[in-house]
Amino acid sequence: MPNPEATDSSDTSATPEGWWVFRGSAQLPEPPPWRRFPASDRGPDARRYLMNAEEISVVNAALHLRRPLLVTGRPGTGKSSLARALAEDLRLGDVLRWSVNSRSTLADALYRYDAVGRLREASLEREREPLRGRAGRLKRRPPQHSDIGNYLRLGPLGTALAADEPRVLLIDELDKSDIDLPNDLLVVLEEGDFEIPELARLPEHQQTVDVLVTGSRDRVRVARGMVRCRHFPIVVMTSNGEREFPPAFLRRCVRLNLGDPDEKKLRDIIRQNLGEKALAQADDLIEAFVGRAAVQSLATDQLLAAVHLRVTGADLGRDELLGAVMHRLDEAFPA
Repeated sequence: MPNPEATDSSDTSATPEGWWVFRGSAQLPEPPPWRRFPASDRGPDARRYLMNAEEISVVNAALHLRRPLLVTGRPGTGKSSLARALAEDLRLGDVLRWSVNSRSTLADALYRYDAVGRLREASLEREREPLRGRAGRLKRRPPQHSDIGNYLRLGPLGTALAADEPRVLLIDELDKSDIDLPNDLLVVLEEGDFEIPELARLPEHQQTVDVLVTGSRDRVRVARGMVRCRHFPIVVMTSNGEREFPPAFLRRCVRLNLGDPDEKKLRDIIRQNLGEKALAQADDLIEAFVGRAAVQSLATDQLLAAVHLRVTGADLGRDELLGAVMHRLDEAFPA
């Protein structure tokens, strides 16, 4: 018996619209410039981060002072993208990212120890090839001490502190954290070091261990269980304003608020990502975006998405389609 939910009541004999892929050309189109992967394929213009002189000055102040940059603003204003722009502009490699939620702890960002994996490996070692003694009796091979460095991996913050060169660390959505996390984080960022107790307890002849880092199979050397910062990382912390932070924490940050882009900046963003021809077709979409953004939460990439669809041939004069792309972000999905 056919599944009623799978029944298609549409008129399949109708000619598909020119921009349709599903039920249309059956051929995937090229993605928008900002959705090409890897990100290095997006070209220098698409990756260029648009900022005014005042915002650039605040970022440079944080770099000179070696202080964390606390970036606030509504969703979609480019807070997280700023970290990637800094890494690319200063040629500091890939961004180390720590996405914070209500269950995040400082330990998550510093290091992880796979105690279960190490115990399992030790158990397997004891069961491997037996040896024969002089009397012909079977003897088990003496237990081998597996390298504890194979079971330790530094987290994003730990990797940033242990790096031989400065790295960019993005601590994303810090305002979603537990109430104590900002102050816990403050101590490590002020002191620039932390202890790994599992290494500190090792005997004297095992006090130097090569530990894995985040994002690769590379290792860094840790002596006597202490990770000490030699180059303070460029720390970008983002907040959507869902909570306030303690004064002691704020005192040690340089604060940057990214406001909603005005019409001129919206036009610059469209021109940079989609070109002049796309901008020439975007006047009514920019007007609609500015009007909606005045009364509800929207993200700039929603406008970019609408303009890209317009260029591909979509009829965005229909309210349902425009609303699907330019939907408000501060509203729960309808039941």
